[in-house]
Parts: sequence; C-alpha cells; structure tokens
Amino acid sequence: MVTPEGIEQDITLTSASARYDELWVRDAVGEAPLGRGEVLELLALGEVIARKAVYGRQLAVRSARRAGASWAQIGAALGVSKQAAWEAHGRWIDDQAEQHRRSDYQGLDAEQIAAERKLAGRADG
Repeated sequence: MVTPEGIEQDITLTSASARYDELWVRDAVGEAPLGRGEVLELLALGEVIARKAVYGRQLAVRSARRAGASWAQIGAALGVSKQAAWEAHGRWIDDQAEQHRRSDYQGLDAEQIAAERKLAGRADG
C-alpha cells in the first residue's frame, strides 16, 4: 500500500508534483479511470506535497529572519499577520523538537532548537 511515509523519503517535491499532476490530469479527463492503487497514490502524493511545502515554507521563514526580515515583512510575504507568522514558526520549531525526541535523528536537536528560538525572537521583532 502506498503511504506518505513510504514515499516521502524517496521523492522530491518536484517529482512528487509531476507525478501528482500526471495522475490528476488523467483522473480529471477521465479517459481511462484510475485504478484503486493510482487513486491511493494520488492521495499519498498530495499529502507528501503538502508536508514538503510546509517544511520548505518554514525553512524560507528561517532564511528570511537570517537575512534580517521583520515578522511584519514575513507575515506580509505569507499573507498573514506578523503574529500569525511568528506563531506558525514557533509551532514548527516545537514540532522539530518533538520529532527529535521521538526518533533521536529526525527534526532538530536541543542546540539547534535553541538557535532557532533565538533567531525567531519575538513577534514584534
């Protein structure tokens, strides 16, 4: 069975998007109905794309902070308030810490988390 976890490590965002698009177009046009396995692959690919996009967005937020962007600027670039951008990044940091606690190799370790929290600063910064 295709699962996001089963394919996430072996596929890039670009290749996941290309395959998703291929299946989606075939399904939308309806010339040859997708089989159960392909429909499940379509669902799993959608989840992988969403996960990778969220992770990439938070890495870009971190890069913006390193480049000196304020939370107001980051929020504007994301189409949200500075508070919402800061809170979302804080949740991402918390999630990275939890992943590391659970697996000891995924996510960010305690030193990296401390550096991320320092870089994030306050929402008004």
